[in-house]
Amino acid sequence: MPRISACLQMLLPLPMTEAEVIIVGGGPAGSSCARELGRLGMESLVLDRATFPREKLCAGWLTPATVSDLELDANDYPHGFLTFDQLRIHIYGIAFSLKTTQHSIRRYEFDAWLLERSGARVETHAVKSIKREDDGYTIDGRYRCRYLVGAGGTRCPVYRNLFREHHPRKDELQVVAQELEFDYPWKDPRCHVWFSQKGLLGYAWYVPKADGYLNIGVGGMAARLKNRDDHIKHHWARLCSNLQKSGLLTGRIPDPGGYSYYLHSGSDIGRVGNAFVVGDAAGLATTDLGEGIGSAVRSGLMAARAIAKGEQYSLGNVRRYSWKEVVRFFQNKHP
Repeated sequence: MPRISACLQMLLPLPMTEAEVIIVGGGPAGSSCARELGRLGMESLVLDRATFPREKLCAGWLTPATVSDLELDANDYPHGFLTFDQLRIHIYGIAFSLKTTQHSIRRYEFDAWLLERSGARVETHAVKSIKREDDGYTIDGRYRCRYLVGAGGTRCPVYRNLFREHHPRKDELQVVAQELEFDYPWKDPRCHVWFSQKGLLGYAWYVPKADGYLNIGVGGMAARLKNRDDHIKHHWARLCSNLQKSGLLTGRIPDPGGYSYYLHSGSDIGRVGNAFVVGDAAGLATTDLGEGIGSAVRSGLMAARAIAKGEQYSLGNVRRYSWKEVVRFFQNKHP
């Protein structure tokens, strides 16, 4: 009898969980939105398919503007936080240094800390279907909300279900990347960025991190690579070879991971009804360096203010260039 009872319970529909705001995705965009909503007097529920902390491929570069948006005090941050005062730029075989203060973190630590700091309720759930019903949304027949925020990255189900026809992504703005973060006793504390290496329309990077971690990677425009029968893996191999020849890396380099995302298209459509897309779900990485954390944070804050205060939600207010922040900081420090 107990087994029969258990089987019957499994067949019964699960109780509906209701929340005023549901945020799909617990990364920087989702956690920033949740924290801001809480500060403005609204509770939210965050759904993410992963349990935090979780691995996340990312260079982990933070600009001063992003640190300010997050109201992050490095002295209070409980994990590794590295500040470097030089960017080493390599372009067309020419190298030069730019004095500027930038930062790096490990997303494995950073995202979990941001999500916990948000104070939001969090549930592990992989969202599949979303239906708009009356004045709200139903998710997988288990969750219901009035406002819905898609913060689930490039493959965000909110984008897939509600935004694809209103905010179509442009193939020419898709970036494919190969990246690796690993324990490595780096000697050079500078962040290196390479442009136009062997005709790659993209960039490569070497980002040291606190506690002896290093992130290296290469990204390029997917359509351009495909049109010339090229592959990002070839550029990854070239990057590794160059790093070893220059002495920045020694020994065997582990295999990288791969992913894709979209650069900011200039589209202003980030809201449909009471649903919003933020961060990589909206395709907001900067067009020069593909930097996405700052865009994710800023759009998450904007969505929260649109929900709680009725402010306009405009993707056009999200910056499109990282270099503006880098150069502005340099000019402020060295007038």
